[in-house]
Amino acid sequence: MVNTPATKAVPAIAAGTALVAGVLTILMGVVANYPLALAAGLGLNAFVAFAIASQMTWADAMGLVVIEGLIILVLVLTGFRTAVFHAVPPALKTAISVGIGLFIALIGFVDAGVVARIPDAANTTVPVQLGATGVLTGWPVVVFAFGLALVVALWVRKVRGAILISIVVTTILAVVVDALGAEEGWSLNRPAIPDKIFDTPQFDTLGHFSMLGSFDRIGVISTLLLVFTLLLADFFDTMGTMTAIGAEAGLLDEEGIPPNTERILVVDSLAAAAGGAAGVSSNTSYIESAAGVGEGARTGLASVVTGLLFLLTILIAPVVEVIPSEAAVPALILVGFLMMQQVTEIAWNDLEIAIPAFLTIVLMPFTYSISVGIGAGFVAYVLIKIVVGKAQLVHPLLWLVAASFLVYFAIDPITELLT
Repeated sequence: MVNTPATKAVPAIAAGTALVAGVLTILMGVVANYPLALAAGLGLNAFVAFAIASQMTWADAMGLVVIEGLIILVLVLTGFRTAVFHAVPPALKTAISVGIGLFIALIGFVDAGVVARIPDAANTTVPVQLGATGVLTGWPVVVFAFGLALVVALWVRKVRGAILISIVVTTILAVVVDALGAEEGWSLNRPAIPDKIFDTPQFDTLGHFSMLGSFDRIGVISTLLLVFTLLLADFFDTMGTMTAIGAEAGLLDEEGIPPNTERILVVDSLAAAAGGAAGVSSNTSYIESAAGVGEGARTGLASVVTGLLFLLTILIAPVVEVIPSEAAVPALILVGFLMMQQVTEIAWNDLEIAIPAFLTIVLMPFTYSISVGIGAGFVAYVLIKIVVGKAQLVHPLLWLVAASFLVYFAIDPITELLT
């Protein structure tokens, strides 16, 4: 990925990721005054790593991320991105929030090891199961269960700082459990006491991108199709995230629009380009911001504090690594519940909106993608309006968006056909 020894690559990536996330999150707080943090997008990262970087060098892939970010910035500055957001029916915006709630709850259960892929899925029709072997095993799962019970108990008792308290207490328990011999089974970080508190940051990834290298390697058509896919995923991931955060914080207006929408989108667009320029993949607004909102965050001050903490992690990375997923993800599950409560705002007896809303909600967790859920909902909404003879009620921009998502879903055969 970078021209450094393997042992140095990970620290450099971590430092670059924290630097971009910190600076852009602070910018979100100052410019947009919105409780939304930014970091490398997990869904986009997977697409970049497996679908793009596998065809070219990492620098070429980062160049495409920069191009995509700049295109989105132009769409924001021209008003197009905001106009699309206004064209989405309120019920679908609510469905996006609910779907994201289920999505982050699933992320929490997966990261905790409660939900796992079946190792030999080819021999069964069931793709996932309880735990790694069909049952819950290991002390890390016990630590997670304790953390989930604690955060729920604190929340129903209306204890201020419930999420933060549960993370701290559960981390302490995890350190004790690990010290007593449970060294295996932790999902990401092992909660072992670090040898040092501070570390020297490395920024070897900064500037590691090539704007035009991909055009030479895979051709113009293939490059443009990859940029289009990146663009559509980033475009609607952010729309869904900022809507969900605003809904949970009670910041949306009567049409489901967050305050300072254009400023939010400008900062998010800059983050995509900045992530590519720093060689650490596209940065975008991330849904875990809902944890802060759940604790009362309502302004950009929360983003400024989060950004400063991102920057601080560059220096104290060994300490941050002590916190295991098992201690942190109970917060995601609680926030998923809070966002799920909005489901009552959808008119489930109106099939013209209920079916698109349903597809939006279920496909986000089932496909592990916010964009896929949004796209399915938009396409279903337009299709149903055509079937019932109400095509004239569909906003012109939704026609364009639905058509774009049809291309997005069929991108693989289209790529094969054109190349």
